[in-house]
Amino acid sequence: MDVSEIDILRQLYWFGFQRVTVYLVRMTRRYHPAMLVVAVTFFALLFSAGLRSAPGVMMLPLELHFGWDRATISFGAALGILLYGLVGPFAAALMLSVGIKRTMLAGLALMAVSTFASQWMTLPWEYVLTWGVMSGIGSGAVASVLGAAVVNRWFATRQGLVMGLLSASTATGSLVFLPLLAWLSQGGAWKPVALAVSLGCAALIPLVAFFMPERPEQRGARRFGEAADTPAAPAMKQAATPWLAIEALMRDGRQPIFWLLAGTFFVCGLTTNGLVGTHMIAFCGDHGIAPVAAAGLLSLMGFFDLIGTTASGWLTDRYDPKKLLAVYYGMRGLSLIALPFIDFGMVSLTVFAVFYGLDWIATVPPTVKLANNAFGERDGPIVFGWVLVAHQMGAAVAAFGAGVIREVVGTYTPAFVLAGIFAVLASLVFVGGLGRRRRPLVARTA
Repeated sequence: MDVSEIDILRQLYWFGFQRVTVYLVRMTRRYHPAMLVVAVTFFALLFSAGLRSAPGVMMLPLELHFGWDRATISFGAALGILLYGLVGPFAAALMLSVGIKRTMLAGLALMAVSTFASQWMTLPWEYVLTWGVMSGIGSGAVASVLGAAVVNRWFATRQGLVMGLLSASTATGSLVFLPLLAWLSQGGAWKPVALAVSLGCAALIPLVAFFMPERPEQRGARRFGEAADTPAAPAMKQAATPWLAIEALMRDGRQPIFWLLAGTFFVCGLTTNGLVGTHMIAFCGDHGIAPVAAAGLLSLMGFFDLIGTTASGWLTDRYDPKKLLAVYYGMRGLSLIALPFIDFGMVSLTVFAVFYGLDWIATVPPTVKLANNAFGERDGPIVFGWVLVAHQMGAAVAAFGAGVIREVVGTYTPAFVLAGIFAVLASLVFVGGLGRRRRPLVARTA
Protein backbone atom coordinates (compact mmCIF):
# COMPACT_ATOMS: atom_id res chain seq x y z
CA MET A 1 0.00 0.00 0.00
CA ASP A 2 1.67 3.27 -1.11
CA VAL A 3 1.62 6.68 0.57
CA SER A 4 -0.94 8.14 -1.84
CA GLU A 5 -3.53 5.47 -0.93
CA ILE A 6 -3.00 6.08 2.79
CA ASP A 7 -3.44 9.84 2.28
CA ILE A 8 -6.65 9.27 0.31
CA LEU A 9 -8.07 7.08 3.09
CA ARG A 10 -7.16 9.63 5.75
CA GLN A 11 -8.77 12.47 3.81
CA LEU A 12 -11.93 10.46 3.16
CA TYR A 13 -12.40 9.48 6.79
CA TRP A 14 -11.57 12.93 8.16
CA PHE A 15 -14.02 14.59 5.76
CA GLY A 16 -16.71 12.02 6.55
CA PHE A 17 -16.14 12.31 10.30
CA GLN A 18 -16.48 16.11 10.17
CA ARG A 19 -19.68 16.03 8.12
CA VAL A 20 -21.33 13.39 10.30
CA THR A 21 -20.38 15.24 13.50
CA VAL A 22 -21.87 18.52 12.26
CA TYR A 23 -25.04 16.72 11.21
CA LEU A 24 -25.45 15.03 14.59
CA VAL A 25 -24.88 18.29 16.50
CA ARG A 26 -27.65 19.92 14.48
CA MET A 27 -29.97 17.01 15.18
CA THR A 28 -29.49 17.40 18.94
CA ARG A 29 -30.84 20.96 18.73
CA ARG A 30 -33.77 20.51 16.36
CA TYR A 31 -35.27 17.06 16.74
CA HIS A 32 -36.39 14.50 19.28
CA PRO A 33 -33.28 12.80 20.79
CA ALA A 34 -34.54 9.47 19.44
CA MET A 35 -33.63 10.74 15.96
CA LEU A 36 -30.04 11.24 17.11
CA VAL A 37 -29.93 7.72 18.54
CA VAL A 38 -31.25 6.29 15.28
CA ALA A 39 -28.61 8.19 13.28
CA VAL A 40 -25.71 6.95 15.42
CA THR A 41 -27.10 3.40 15.46
CA PHE A 42 -27.56 3.53 11.68
CA PHE A 43 -23.88 4.34 11.10
CA ALA A 44 -22.69 1.75 13.63
CA LEU A 45 -24.74 -0.99 11.98
CA LEU A 46 -23.57 0.20 8.56
CA PHE A 47 -19.88 -0.24 9.40
CA SER A 48 -20.40 -3.47 11.33
CA ALA A 49 -22.07 -5.05 8.32
CA GLY A 50 -19.44 -3.54 6.04
CA LEU A 51 -16.78 -5.39 8.00
CA ARG A 52 -18.59 -8.67 7.44
CA SER A 53 -18.62 -8.06 3.68
CA ALA A 54 -14.87 -7.44 3.44
CA PRO A 55 -13.87 -11.17 3.34
CA GLY A 56 -15.84 -11.49 0.11
CA VAL A 57 -13.65 -8.78 -1.44
CA MET A 58 -10.44 -10.25 -0.03
CA MET A 59 -11.17 -13.82 -1.12
CA LEU A 60 -9.42 -13.64 -4.51
CA PRO A 61 -6.51 -11.40 -3.32
CA LEU A 62 -5.77 -13.74 -0.39
CA GLU A 63 -5.92 -16.73 -2.71
CA LEU A 64 -3.43 -15.07 -5.07
CA HIS A 65 -1.13 -13.63 -2.38
CA PHE A 66 -0.86 -16.58 0.02
CA GLY A 67 -1.94 -19.51 -2.16
CA TRP A 68 -4.70 -20.49 0.27
CA ASP A 69 -7.52 -22.51 -1.26
CA ARG A 70 -11.08 -21.22 -1.54
CA ALA A 71 -12.43 -23.58 1.15
CA THR A 72 -9.90 -22.35 3.75
CA ILE A 73 -10.73 -18.71 3.12
CA SER A 74 -14.46 -19.51 3.15
CA PHE A 75 -14.05 -21.19 6.54
CA GLY A 76 -12.68 -17.99 8.10
CA ALA A 77 -15.52 -15.96 6.58
CA ALA A 78 -18.09 -18.53 7.72
CA LEU A 79 -16.76 -18.53 11.30
CA GLY A 80 -16.97 -14.73 11.44
CA ILE A 81 -20.54 -14.84 10.15
CA LEU A 82 -21.49 -17.53 12.70
CA LEU A 83 -20.03 -15.60 15.65
CA TYR A 84 -21.66 -12.42 14.33
CA GLY A 85 -24.97 -14.10 15.03
CA LEU A 86 -24.04 -16.21 18.06
CA VAL A 87 -22.90 -13.19 20.06
CA GLY A 88 -26.24 -11.44 19.40
CA PRO A 89 -28.36 -12.73 22.32
CA PHE A 90 -25.49 -12.24 24.78
CA ALA A 91 -24.97 -8.73 23.46
CA ALA A 92 -28.69 -8.06 23.97
CA ALA A 93 -28.36 -9.28 27.57
CA LEU A 94 -25.36 -6.99 28.11
CA MET A 95 -27.36 -4.07 26.74
CA LEU A 96 -29.88 -4.68 29.50
CA SER A 97 -27.10 -5.01 32.07
CA VAL A 98 -24.23 -2.62 31.35
CA GLY A 99 -25.99 -0.47 28.77
CA ILE A 100 -26.29 -0.06 25.01
CA LYS A 101 -23.47 2.49 24.74
CA ARG A 102 -20.84 0.41 26.55
CA THR A 103 -21.70 -2.68 24.54
CA MET A 104 -21.40 -0.73 21.29
CA LEU A 105 -18.05 0.80 22.32
CA ALA A 106 -16.59 -2.59 23.24
CA GLY A 107 -17.73 -4.11 19.96
CA LEU A 108 -16.37 -1.27 17.81
CA ALA A 109 -13.02 -1.33 19.62
CA LEU A 110 -12.62 -5.08 19.08
CA MET A 111 -13.56 -4.71 15.40
CA ALA A 112 -11.00 -1.93 14.89
CA VAL A 113 -8.17 -3.76 16.70
CA SER A 114 -8.72 -7.15 15.03
CA THR A 115 -8.88 -5.83 11.47
CA PHE A 116 -5.90 -3.53 12.01
CA ALA A 117 -3.80 -6.40 13.41
CA SER A 118 -4.68 -8.62 10.44
CA GLN A 119 -2.33 -6.60 8.21
CA TRP A 120 0.56 -8.66 9.62
CA MET A 121 -1.00 -12.11 9.18
CA THR A 122 0.90 -14.72 7.16
CA LEU A 123 -0.79 -18.01 8.11
CA PRO A 124 -4.38 -19.26 7.68
CA TRP A 125 -4.99 -19.57 11.43
CA GLU A 126 -4.13 -15.89 11.86
CA TYR A 127 -6.77 -15.01 9.27
CA VAL A 128 -9.30 -17.19 11.09
CA LEU A 129 -8.39 -15.56 14.42
CA THR A 130 -8.61 -11.93 13.26
CA TRP A 131 -11.34 -11.99 10.61
CA GLY A 132 -13.17 -15.01 12.00
CA VAL A 133 -13.08 -15.04 15.81
CA MET A 134 -12.21 -11.51 16.97
CA SER A 135 -14.06 -9.50 14.35
CA GLY A 136 -16.98 -11.91 14.54
CA ILE A 137 -17.39 -11.30 18.27
CA GLY A 138 -16.94 -7.54 17.89
CA SER A 139 -19.39 -7.17 15.02
CA GLY A 140 -21.88 -9.40 16.83
CA ALA A 141 -22.11 -6.76 19.57
CA VAL A 142 -23.13 -4.22 16.90
CA ALA A 143 -25.67 -6.30 14.98
CA SER A 144 -29.41 -6.39 14.37
CA VAL A 145 -30.10 -7.00 18.07
CA LEU A 146 -28.81 -3.47 18.63
CA GLY A 147 -31.54 -2.14 16.35
CA ALA A 148 -34.19 -4.16 18.19
CA ALA A 149 -32.98 -2.87 21.58
CA VAL A 150 -32.92 0.76 20.39
CA VAL A 151 -36.40 0.51 18.89
CA ASN A 152 -37.86 -0.95 22.09
CA ARG A 153 -36.17 1.59 24.35
CA TRP A 154 -36.68 4.77 22.32
CA PHE A 155 -39.90 4.35 20.29
CA ALA A 156 -43.50 3.85 21.35
CA THR A 157 -44.80 4.27 17.78
CA ARG A 158 -43.34 3.78 14.29
CA GLN A 159 -41.37 0.80 15.54
CA GLY A 160 -41.72 -1.15 12.30
CA LEU A 161 -40.60 1.79 10.17
CA VAL A 162 -37.54 2.50 12.33
CA MET A 163 -36.61 -1.18 12.51
CA GLY A 164 -36.89 -1.31 8.73
CA LEU A 165 -34.51 1.63 8.41
CA LEU A 166 -31.99 0.10 10.83
CA SER A 167 -32.29 -3.31 9.18
CA ALA A 168 -31.61 -1.66 5.84
CA SER A 169 -28.43 -0.15 7.24
CA THR A 170 -27.29 -3.62 8.35
CA ALA A 171 -27.80 -5.09 4.91
CA THR A 172 -26.79 -2.01 2.96
CA GLY A 173 -23.53 -1.67 4.87
CA SER A 174 -22.48 -5.06 3.59
CA LEU A 175 -22.97 -3.84 0.04
CA VAL A 176 -22.41 -0.09 -0.31
CA PHE A 177 -18.77 -0.25 0.80
CA LEU A 178 -17.93 -2.96 -1.71
CA PRO A 179 -17.02 -0.67 -4.63
CA LEU A 180 -14.52 1.22 -2.43
CA LEU A 181 -13.13 -1.99 -0.98
CA ALA A 182 -12.92 -3.57 -4.43
CA TRP A 183 -11.08 -0.49 -5.71
CA LEU A 184 -8.61 -0.78 -2.83
CA SER A 185 -8.05 -4.46 -3.67
CA GLN A 186 -7.09 -3.81 -7.30
CA GLY A 187 -3.99 -5.67 -8.37
CA GLY A 188 -4.53 -8.33 -5.70
CA ALA A 189 -3.96 -6.00 -2.71
CA TRP A 190 -5.75 -6.89 0.52
CA LYS A 191 -4.04 -4.79 3.21
CA PRO A 192 -5.74 -1.53 2.10
CA VAL A 193 -9.09 -3.26 2.64
CA ALA A 194 -8.16 -4.24 6.21
CA LEU A 195 -6.91 -0.73 6.99
CA ALA A 196 -10.03 0.93 5.56
CA VAL A 197 -12.35 -1.23 7.67
CA SER A 198 -10.24 -0.63 10.78
CA LEU A 199 -10.26 3.16 10.35
CA GLY A 200 -14.01 3.18 9.76
CA CYS A 201 -14.72 1.28 12.99
CA ALA A 202 -12.30 3.48 14.96
CA ALA A 203 -13.93 6.67 13.65
CA LEU A 204 -17.29 5.59 15.10
CA ILE A 205 -16.01 5.22 18.66
CA PRO A 206 -16.04 8.97 19.53
CA LEU A 207 -19.42 9.40 17.82
CA VAL A 208 -20.97 6.70 20.00
CA ALA A 209 -19.21 8.01 23.12
CA PHE A 210 -20.53 11.58 22.72
CA PHE A 211 -23.85 11.22 20.86
CA MET A 212 -25.43 8.00 22.19
CA PRO A 213 -27.54 8.63 25.32
CA GLU A 214 -28.55 5.50 27.17
CA ARG A 215 -32.21 6.35 27.83
CA PRO A 216 -34.74 9.06 26.86
CA GLU A 217 -34.80 10.29 30.46
CA GLN A 218 -31.16 11.37 30.17
CA ARG A 219 -32.25 13.91 27.55
CA GLY A 220 -35.38 14.95 29.43
CA ALA A 221 -37.68 13.24 26.94
CA ARG A 222 -40.16 10.40 26.63
CA ARG A 223 -40.07 7.64 24.09
CA PHE A 224 -40.92 8.89 20.62
CA GLY A 225 -44.70 8.93 20.20
CA GLU A 226 -45.38 8.23 23.87
CA ALA A 227 -48.10 10.26 25.58
CA ALA A 228 -46.97 12.62 28.34
CA ASP A 229 -49.29 10.98 30.90
CA THR A 230 -48.03 7.45 30.24
CA PRO A 231 -46.31 6.02 33.34
CA ALA A 232 -42.59 5.64 32.78
CA ALA A 233 -41.41 2.06 32.52
CA PRO A 234 -39.18 1.10 35.46
CA ALA A 235 -35.53 0.61 34.60
CA MET A 236 -34.62 -3.06 34.44
CA LYS A 237 -31.69 -3.85 36.66
CA GLN A 238 -30.04 -7.18 36.09
CA ALA A 239 -26.60 -8.41 36.84
CA ALA A 240 -24.12 -8.22 33.98
CA THR A 241 -24.20 -11.88 33.14
CA PRO A 242 -24.61 -13.91 29.96
CA TRP A 243 -27.08 -16.10 31.83
CA LEU A 244 -29.79 -13.57 30.95
CA ALA A 245 -29.57 -14.80 27.37
CA ILE A 246 -29.57 -18.48 28.43
CA GLU A 247 -32.57 -17.96 30.71
CA ALA A 248 -34.53 -16.27 27.93
CA LEU A 249 -33.75 -19.15 25.57
CA MET A 250 -34.83 -21.77 28.11
CA ARG A 251 -38.00 -19.85 28.92
CA ASP A 252 -39.10 -18.83 25.44
CA GLY A 253 -37.63 -21.66 23.37
CA ARG A 254 -40.64 -23.78 24.29
CA GLN A 255 -42.93 -21.64 22.14
CA PRO A 256 -43.62 -22.97 18.61
CA ILE A 257 -43.33 -19.46 17.15
CA PHE A 258 -39.71 -19.31 18.30
CA TRP A 259 -38.83 -22.31 16.14
CA LEU A 260 -40.89 -20.96 13.25
CA LEU A 261 -38.91 -17.70 13.30
CA ALA A 262 -35.56 -19.42 13.89
CA GLY A 263 -36.07 -21.97 11.12
CA THR A 264 -37.13 -19.46 8.49
CA PHE A 265 -34.41 -17.02 9.53
CA PHE A 266 -31.87 -19.82 9.02
CA VAL A 267 -33.04 -19.82 5.43
CA CYS A 268 -32.79 -16.03 5.35
CA GLY A 269 -29.08 -16.24 6.20
CA LEU A 270 -28.61 -19.11 3.78
CA THR A 271 -29.89 -16.96 0.92
CA THR A 272 -28.33 -13.55 1.69
CA ASN A 273 -25.02 -12.62 3.30
CA GLY A 274 -23.71 -16.18 3.49
CA LEU A 275 -24.17 -16.89 -0.21
CA VAL A 276 -24.59 -13.69 -2.22
CA GLY A 277 -22.66 -11.44 0.16
CA THR A 278 -19.67 -13.81 0.34
CA HIS A 279 -19.53 -15.47 -3.08
CA MET A 280 -21.24 -13.15 -5.57
CA ILE A 281 -18.00 -11.41 -6.58
CA ALA A 282 -16.26 -14.76 -7.10
CA PHE A 283 -19.33 -16.10 -8.95
CA CYS A 284 -19.24 -13.13 -11.31
CA GLY A 285 -15.47 -13.68 -11.70
CA ASP A 286 -16.20 -17.18 -13.01
CA HIS A 287 -18.18 -15.48 -15.81
CA GLY A 288 -15.45 -13.01 -16.69
CA ILE A 289 -16.75 -10.02 -14.72
CA ALA A 290 -14.08 -7.89 -12.98
CA PRO A 291 -14.24 -7.56 -9.16
CA VAL A 292 -14.92 -3.80 -9.29
CA ALA A 293 -17.87 -4.32 -11.64
CA ALA A 294 -19.21 -7.17 -9.49
CA ALA A 295 -18.86 -5.02 -6.37
CA GLY A 296 -20.80 -2.28 -8.15
CA LEU A 297 -23.56 -4.80 -8.75
CA LEU A 298 -23.71 -5.59 -5.04
CA SER A 299 -23.71 -1.89 -4.26
CA LEU A 300 -26.75 -1.50 -6.52
CA MET A 301 -28.43 -4.26 -4.52
CA GLY A 302 -27.62 -2.30 -1.37
CA PHE A 303 -29.24 0.85 -2.72
CA PHE A 304 -32.47 -0.94 -3.55
CA ASP A 305 -32.32 -2.84 -0.28
CA LEU A 306 -32.40 0.50 1.55
CA ILE A 307 -35.66 1.24 -0.24
CA GLY A 308 -37.11 -2.26 0.08
CA THR A 309 -36.34 -2.87 3.74
CA THR A 310 -37.50 0.60 4.83
CA ALA A 311 -40.72 0.02 2.89
CA SER A 312 -41.00 -3.37 4.59
CA GLY A 313 -40.91 -1.63 7.95
CA TRP A 314 -43.71 0.70 6.84
CA LEU A 315 -45.75 -2.28 5.62
CA THR A 316 -45.09 -4.17 8.87
CA ASP A 317 -46.84 -1.40 10.82
CA ARG A 318 -49.96 -1.94 8.68
CA TYR A 319 -50.22 -5.57 7.52
CA ASP A 320 -49.90 -9.11 8.84
CA PRO A 321 -46.13 -9.78 9.10
CA LYS A 322 -46.63 -13.47 8.28
CA LYS A 323 -48.18 -12.62 4.92
CA LEU A 324 -45.29 -10.29 4.19
CA LEU A 325 -42.75 -13.01 5.03
CA ALA A 326 -44.49 -15.46 2.70
CA VAL A 327 -44.12 -13.00 -0.17
CA TYR A 328 -40.52 -12.04 0.64
CA TYR A 329 -39.16 -15.59 0.85
CA GLY A 330 -40.97 -16.65 -2.32
CA MET A 331 -39.60 -13.73 -4.36
CA ARG A 332 -36.08 -14.30 -3.09
CA GLY A 333 -36.13 -18.02 -3.81
CA LEU A 334 -37.30 -17.61 -7.39
CA SER A 335 -34.65 -14.97 -8.11
CA LEU A 336 -31.83 -17.19 -6.80
CA ILE A 337 -33.01 -20.19 -8.80
CA ALA A 338 -33.06 -18.07 -11.96
CA LEU A 339 -29.66 -16.40 -11.45
CA PRO A 340 -27.32 -19.20 -12.64
CA PHE A 341 -29.27 -19.53 -15.90
CA ILE A 342 -29.17 -15.91 -17.07
CA ASP A 343 -26.57 -14.71 -19.57
CA PHE A 344 -24.68 -12.58 -17.00
CA GLY A 345 -24.94 -9.57 -19.30
CA MET A 346 -25.23 -6.10 -17.89
CA VAL A 347 -29.00 -5.85 -18.43
CA SER A 348 -29.76 -9.25 -16.90
CA LEU A 349 -27.55 -8.64 -13.86
CA THR A 350 -29.04 -5.19 -13.32
CA VAL A 351 -32.56 -6.61 -13.36
CA PHE A 352 -31.50 -9.28 -10.85
CA ALA A 353 -29.78 -6.69 -8.64
CA VAL A 354 -32.90 -4.51 -8.50
CA PHE A 355 -35.33 -7.38 -7.92
CA TYR A 356 -33.17 -9.22 -5.41
CA GLY A 357 -31.99 -6.02 -3.70
CA LEU A 358 -35.53 -4.91 -2.86
CA ASP A 359 -35.93 -8.21 -0.98
CA TRP A 360 -32.37 -8.57 0.39
CA ILE A 361 -33.27 -8.40 4.05
CA ALA A 362 -36.84 -7.13 4.02
CA THR A 363 -37.64 -10.11 6.27
CA VAL A 364 -36.15 -8.43 9.37
CA PRO A 365 -38.91 -5.91 10.33
CA PRO A 366 -41.77 -8.47 10.26
CA THR A 367 -39.61 -11.01 12.10
CA VAL A 368 -38.74 -8.48 14.81
CA LYS A 369 -42.40 -7.52 15.18
CA LEU A 370 -43.45 -11.14 15.62
CA ALA A 371 -40.72 -11.63 18.26
CA ASN A 372 -41.65 -8.47 20.17
CA ASN A 373 -45.37 -9.27 20.06
CA ALA A 374 -44.81 -12.80 21.29
CA PHE A 375 -42.12 -12.24 23.94
CA GLY A 376 -42.51 -8.66 25.17
CA GLU A 377 -40.19 -5.69 25.67
CA ARG A 378 -37.69 -7.47 27.92
CA ASP A 379 -37.31 -10.81 26.16
CA GLY A 380 -38.10 -9.64 22.63
CA PRO A 381 -34.61 -8.34 21.71
CA ILE A 382 -32.89 -11.31 23.35
CA VAL A 383 -35.16 -13.81 21.59
CA PHE A 384 -34.55 -12.00 18.32
CA GLY A 385 -30.84 -12.38 19.10
CA TRP A 386 -31.30 -16.15 19.24
CA VAL A 387 -33.31 -16.05 16.03
CA LEU A 388 -30.41 -14.12 14.52
CA VAL A 389 -28.11 -16.94 15.62
CA ALA A 390 -30.11 -19.23 13.37
CA HIS A 391 -29.79 -16.66 10.58
CA GLN A 392 -26.01 -16.59 10.89
CA MET A 393 -25.84 -20.38 11.14
CA GLY A 394 -27.58 -20.51 7.78
CA ALA A 395 -25.20 -17.85 6.46
CA ALA A 396 -22.18 -19.78 7.72
CA VAL A 397 -23.44 -22.99 6.07
CA ALA A 398 -23.84 -21.11 2.78
CA ALA A 399 -20.49 -19.31 3.04
CA PHE A 400 -18.54 -22.53 3.67
CA GLY A 401 -20.75 -24.89 1.69
CA ALA A 402 -20.75 -22.79 -1.47
CA GLY A 403 -16.95 -22.62 -1.33
CA VAL A 404 -16.75 -26.41 -1.03
CA ILE A 405 -19.25 -26.90 -3.85
CA ARG A 406 -17.20 -24.57 -6.06
CA GLU A 407 -14.02 -26.53 -5.30
CA VAL A 408 -15.60 -29.96 -5.90
CA VAL A 409 -17.99 -29.28 -8.80
CA GLY A 410 -16.21 -26.33 -10.39
CA THR A 411 -19.31 -24.09 -10.44
CA TYR A 412 -21.55 -22.21 -8.01
CA THR A 413 -24.77 -23.20 -9.81
CA PRO A 414 -25.86 -26.01 -7.41
CA ALA A 415 -25.31 -23.73 -4.39
CA PHE A 416 -27.57 -20.97 -5.73
CA VAL A 417 -30.29 -23.34 -6.89
CA LEU A 418 -30.38 -25.18 -3.54
CA ALA A 419 -30.56 -21.89 -1.63
CA GLY A 420 -33.46 -20.75 -3.83
CA ILE A 421 -35.36 -23.98 -3.20
CA PHE A 422 -35.01 -23.54 0.58
CA ALA A 423 -36.36 -19.97 0.31
CA VAL A 424 -39.42 -21.18 -1.61
CA LEU A 425 -40.00 -23.84 1.08
CA ALA A 426 -39.82 -21.14 3.78
CA SER A 427 -42.46 -19.17 1.88
CA LEU A 428 -44.70 -22.23 1.74
CA VAL A 429 -44.36 -22.67 5.52
CA PHE A 430 -45.94 -19.26 6.07
CA VAL A 431 -48.52 -19.80 3.33
CA GLY A 432 -49.56 -23.10 4.91
CA GLY A 433 -49.92 -21.50 8.34
CA LEU A 434 -52.02 -18.53 7.21
CA GLY A 435 -55.17 -20.57 6.79
CA ARG A 436 -55.13 -21.96 10.32
CA ARG A 437 -57.03 -20.31 13.14
CA ARG A 438 -54.74 -19.39 15.98
CA ARG A 439 -55.19 -17.60 19.25
CA PRO A 440 -53.72 -14.10 19.17
CA LEU A 441 -50.29 -13.73 20.67
CA VAL A 442 -50.29 -12.03 24.05
CA ALA A 443 -47.28 -9.79 24.64
CA ARG A 444 -45.41 -10.83 27.73
CA THR A 445 -44.66 -8.05 30.17
CA ALA A 446 -41.32 -7.68 31.86
